[in-house]
Amino acid sequence: MGSILIRNIRILYQTDDGTRTLVRGKEMQSVPFIENAWLLLDKGLIQAYGPMSTCPERADEMIDATDRLVLPAFCDSHTHLVFAKSREEEFVMRIKGRSYEEIAASGGGILNSARRLQETDASALLDSALQRLEEIRSFGTGAVEIKSGYGLSLESELKILRVVKELKEQSNLLIRATFLGAHAIPIAYKQNREAYIRLVTDEMIPAVAAEGLADYCDVFCEQGFFTPEETDRILEAGWKYQLKPRIHANQLAVSGGVQAGVRNHAVSVDHLENITEAEINCLLDSNTLPTALPSCSFFLNLPYAPGRAMIDAGLPLVLASDYNPGSTPSGNIPFLLSLACIKMRLTPEEAINAVTVNGAAAMEWSDRIGSIAPGKEARVIITRPMERIDYLPYAFGGRHIERTILPS
Repeated sequence: MGSILIRNIRILYQTDDGTRTLVRGKEMQSVPFIENAWLLLDKGLIQAYGPMSTCPERADEMIDATDRLVLPAFCDSHTHLVFAKSREEEFVMRIKGRSYEEIAASGGGILNSARRLQETDASALLDSALQRLEEIRSFGTGAVEIKSGYGLSLESELKILRVVKELKEQSNLLIRATFLGAHAIPIAYKQNREAYIRLVTDEMIPAVAAEGLADYCDVFCEQGFFTPEETDRILEAGWKYQLKPRIHANQLAVSGGVQAGVRNHAVSVDHLENITEAEINCLLDSNTLPTALPSCSFFLNLPYAPGRAMIDAGLPLVLASDYNPGSTPSGNIPFLLSLACIKMRLTPEEAINAVTVNGAAAMEWSDRIGSIAPGKEARVIITRPMERIDYLPYAFGGRHIERTILPS
């Protein structure tokens, strides 16, 4: 990209010198900013910023941001963005009273997506995933984590992760890849779950590592899916191949997933709709990041993760979309901000921190993204006219992002 100078910015948010890599507890109440500012991007990097009184005179592209806000692009650290088909029929089933667990037990849910994915070729998966990446870019996302988990066989899990590898080459979003072979027990293994766990640990993980297809290894440590003990085994196998742990934890019940995550030095534990003081204290004694997924709670009509309590306890809360076909068919981060403020009682500043600087930390990219700092990548959002960031969650459902700038 050539040089881009954004002038007359009403407020430039999340400005720092690059040393602020995580905010926790009371620190989340504040987002640094400069009013009436300029921002210079060049060679794919943030070069400088300051008040308009010091603004450079020219660049290859000049953008007038009068009455607009500029922020770092959102960092969405939990998605299942590569999938074959939507699942609106299950949406109707839930409307008629069937629970998430009942749908899963009858062959719906994750197993439904796995069956459809196994029948879909890689080129079709790639095309649909590229469309979803463009969709989330329009909502302001500049970096995203994408999990496998809708394959549940060696061949299909590799197919998903190879598609993610191709997405990295074709898209200008930053992408992290996560292996989630332990998403559910396939129907063929219902009477022999031990055999499936061995397939994950002894065949899938080595194959994924051999092709360099994933950064992380994830497990759905949940009631009716994988136990904490099984989770330990799978994550230990991942560590042998330098696949760092992430965990789906405590979505449907207090599952022991948080403790399993901390015990295995997980980068993050995600969902957390059901946690107690014991889980909060466990996280406080660790480097594992708590990640809440409020769009999932909204769509499934589940309790929301106690984000207010976690921040008040001093934790560095992360927010992510959980974009997937079954429980969150949306990657709309501005709407997620509204949910976090309305349903979880976060302030706008706390919610913004959770999807920028803390979201970057949850993808271990604090040195590259998450704030407006010289030397970080030129991934920024220009909003439509508004007075301050409070308007983003306040005016829920609106199209607030005018432009997302990413390195070409």
